[in-house]
Amino acid sequence: MGYFDLTGHTAIITGAASGIGAAIARRLAKAGATVVIADINGAAAAEVAATISGALSVQMDVTSTESVQAAVDGVIAQTGQVHILVNNAGIGGKAAPLWEQDIDDWHKCIAINMDGVWNGCKAVIAHMRANKYGRIVNIASIAGKEGNPNMSAYSATKAAVIGFTKSIAKEVATDGVCVNAVSPAVVRTPILEQLTPQQVAYMTEKIPMRRTGEPEEIAAVVHFLSSPDCSFVTAQTYDASGGRATY
Repeated sequence: MGYFDLTGHTAIITGAASGIGAAIARRLAKAGATVVIADINGAAAAEVAATISGALSVQMDVTSTESVQAAVDGVIAQTGQVHILVNNAGIGGKAAPLWEQDIDDWHKCIAINMDGVWNGCKAVIAHMRANKYGRIVNIASIAGKEGNPNMSAYSATKAAVIGFTKSIAKEVATDGVCVNAVSPAVVRTPILEQLTPQQVAYMTEKIPMRRTGEPEEIAAVVHFLSSPDCSFVTAQTYDASGGRATY
């Protein structure tokens, strides 16, 4: 058995029909996991799953407690156990200062970026505790630590993901369940299409490596945190920022 081997493990990755989520799915599958491509776009999820050997797909609306629970229950019925959950689904939100946003913009970010993580964790936590094993990885953002201008809702929700991760990790620390977060800086994914060129430039200029990250680079960090080798690491936030975050 090699390091970070995931043979026999089932991993659900939300928002995995594109970008970072799809890269994570491919990485975990190569390590031996049966990956479940979960996405609100069921057709796109099925298309990605068809390109990964042994992968499954499921339509999931992360903002709906019922949708997430039904999807998780279906995966457990089909595979027997969920070992890994990666809460990756998220949106950048409206790119504008506060005075140009409205409450609907705020609520949409909260529903996907915060409620989605809560729903995912709630759906698997009892199952993982009962099996005395689990790995949960929540995708946060450097914006949650530093706060990006014109992205107040996104920054706030990602800060909440970091705090939530640390809290629930301590609740299950003796149950064999490790819960961690990954905070990427700007990564080359379709989510950049939601931002202005000025915002992308602002974020990239703050990265000492002077480039955006690649989805595969985030997937590499998630791989370790999803593995049995991650056995004494929990309640942590791993930065994948090209040197931007220094704390």
